[in-house]
Amino acid sequence: MAQTYAAEVSGLYDTPATKPSATVVGGRLRRFRATVTLASQADGDTVVLAKIPAGHSFAYGVLTGSATLGSSTIAIGVAGTAGKYRAAATHTAIVATMFGISSAADDAPLTAEETVILTNTTAALPSSGTLVVDLYFSAP
Repeated sequence: MAQTYAAEVSGLYDTPATKPSATVVGGRLRRFRATVTLASQADGDTVVLAKIPAGHSFAYGVLTGSATLGSSTIAIGVAGTAGKYRAAATHTAIVATMFGISSAADDAPLTAEETVILTNTTAALPSSGTLVVDLYFSAP
C-alpha cells in the first residue's frame, strides 16, 4: 500500500531531514479573546478584536453569543480581506461555535502584526447581548 506524508512532517523523512515549522508542529496555542457588547452596530461597522503578533499562525476561532444575531451577518478578518478567518454568515447559535477557513489555517506564519476585525455586513446587530470571539493562533 502506498504511504504519503502530511506537508508538515514530510521533511522529517527527507535526506537530510528538515524540521517542521514550530508554529504548526509543537507550537504553543494562544487565545486572543474579544468580548463585544452588542449595541445595534450598523451594517458596515467594524469592531477591532485583536492585534496578532508577527510569527503566529491561525488555527481556529470560536463564537459564543448570549443572544442570536438574527439576520445580521458577520465576517472576521482584516482590513481589505473582511472574511480572511470567517466568511460573512449569520450566527444564530447561543452555544460555542467553531469557525475557520482552511485557506487561513494553512497560511505561513504572519510576517507582520495583524489587526483582526469583525465586520457587520448586513442588518444591524442586536441592541443588547454579548458576543465573545476567541481567536486561536499557534506560535513557537
